[in-house]
Amino acid sequence: MPVVTEEGDAAGALAGILIHPDSGKIEGFFLQHTGGRSEQLFLSTLDIRRWTNRVVIRSVDVLSPVEERIRLQPLLQEGRPVIGQRMRTESGRSLGRCSDIQFDTSHYLLEWLFPRKFFRWDVPMPVSQVVEVRKDAIIMRDPTPITEKEELKPAMMPTLPEVA
Repeated sequence: MPVVTEEGDAAGALAGILIHPDSGKIEGFFLQHTGGRSEQLFLSTLDIRRWTNRVVIRSVDVLSPVEERIRLQPLLQEGRPVIGQRMRTESGRSLGRCSDIQFDTSHYLLEWLFPRKFFRWDVPMPVSQVVEVRKDAIIMRDPTPITEKEELKPAMMPTLPEVA
């Protein structure tokens, strides 16, 4: 996705994402800079003005090498990624690898994980089902088994008096 300044000048293109594994907050994005430099820069979500069919930032001055972001260094060194990480249930059943995500672009919070096994997409998993993000896998809650058929009760149905 292209990144442009408010004046419309090209700043680069999104090349990766940094997700906090404990909170699910999108910390920012790695950006491939188009200004002739080959270094990868970091764009914090706090510096994004608008998110449309492109990402709009105030100016290229908000971009910096990720090494300069001291607060993010422990997060980068932990090695607990979300995208590309294996996913499994608490009981050990493999769900595949997290190949895609969905997040809220107003609050930059993770909402859904999309696992994939080989070439087949599996059922999307809500972030509320995540138990823990480890170095070796994302642990998801085991699905609760359905033991009895529950009767479907009409919600908020008014009761009518019986007529003879």
